[in-house]
Amino acid sequence: MMIVRTVILAAGQGTRMRSKLPKVLHPLLGKPMLHYAIDAVQREMDAKPVVVVGHGAQEIQRAFADQALFVIQDPLLGTGHAVQQAEPVLKGQAEAVLVTYGDMPLLTRRTIDCIIAAHAAHTGPITMLTMIEEDPRGFGRVLRDTRGYVTEIVEEAQASPDQLNVRELNPGVYCFSADWLWQALERVPLSPKGEYYLTDTIGIAVADGLSVQAILLDDPAEGIGINTRLHLSEAQAVLQARINRQWMLEGVSIIDPLRTVIEPDARIGEDTIIWPDSYILGSSVVGSGCVLGPNTWVKDSRVGDGCRVFASILEDAVVENRVEIGPYAHLRSGAHLASGVHMGNFGEVKNSYLGSGVKMGHFSYIGDAQIGQDVNIGAGTVTCNFDGVQKNHTEIEAGVFIGSDTMLVAPVKIGEGARTGAGAVVTKDIPPNTLAVGVPARVIRALKKRE
Repeated sequence: MMIVRTVILAAGQGTRMRSKLPKVLHPLLGKPMLHYAIDAVQREMDAKPVVVVGHGAQEIQRAFADQALFVIQDPLLGTGHAVQQAEPVLKGQAEAVLVTYGDMPLLTRRTIDCIIAAHAAHTGPITMLTMIEEDPRGFGRVLRDTRGYVTEIVEEAQASPDQLNVRELNPGVYCFSADWLWQALERVPLSPKGEYYLTDTIGIAVADGLSVQAILLDDPAEGIGINTRLHLSEAQAVLQARINRQWMLEGVSIIDPLRTVIEPDARIGEDTIIWPDSYILGSSVVGSGCVLGPNTWVKDSRVGDGCRVFASILEDAVVENRVEIGPYAHLRSGAHLASGVHMGNFGEVKNSYLGSGVKMGHFSYIGDAQIGQDVNIGAGTVTCNFDGVQKNHTEIEAGVFIGSDTMLVAPVKIGEGARTGAGAVVTKDIPPNTLAVGVPARVIRALKKRE
């Protein structure tokens, strides 16, 4: 099996992005675009790719410290010079060198496999990808001979009118025979702009009587390179369409895929329905038979089976099975709703556990609390957990009935089976099976203990 190492070019300034952030760190569905370039090659090869960095080198190295090896291009003297910076790391380490770009996030592992396999069967020193596209996007034109081999890459700025009509384009992905590459880079001429272009290796190979093989991309979208925010949005649309299509094939109903965002690490069970304007982000896991949306945001959260989340926000939360949430509810970090919980509209839960069967009315806030099973939390209930210095804990035991507009001034504990009257301000613990009313709340009688 041919030993292949990868060089990913990511040294450019990305001036057309009009941003202080290095171009390859711009997010694409929650991940820097360079992540996709690394991911496409990393699982096909045992060794880490070599990433050539220049502009924003320190930021890029910090972001991908464990996923790649880095070399610095300084000064920035073109793509040929960039690949040359990897020679000390790779020379003698591989039979072939794959060169890709950090701003081409749509290349698939399947395509990477194809170019490597084609090069393994090719006697010439270069195998490259090409694509047919009506919008040339500034790419160089690919010229072939009668046998189908590539004879020249003409950059758009130097192309004649006839050559500009050629629609076979060079997205810049190559597989080189390694030993040939290192010596060929020494022969690349200095361009009028004072740079060394990797495309000139094509002419060197042809001049030496060697063949250059081109593999046509089945999907031209894979060749999209990102130079502007417009390109970024185009790439995101393609990537999202791939993700949504895969989930629909796996049994998830997406009512309007163009208005649904699902990030790559999210997981969704069969027979779940996702309504428009919903977002499933980060490492979220959604179970089977759920209904999400419309207008629902789920980030880094776990949702069990058979849940209904309508027009609500879940962040770093855990929701067990058969839970109903919303509309306009907000689960913040540390919220955990056990099976069968109902959370009404405009409710908020933070850093709290709601036991199974809890009914939480609308316009309520539960923070830093432990709620037992089968508790009723009336509309407008607030756990007053912050005293101006620290957050305090509220505990409500099983079977408690909290009346509407109750203020629970933490730290406080409500005993099992107790009740509060509407509008109560609870500043002291309430014993089990008692009724407390008033401001401040006081116990007025014992209640019959539930069987």
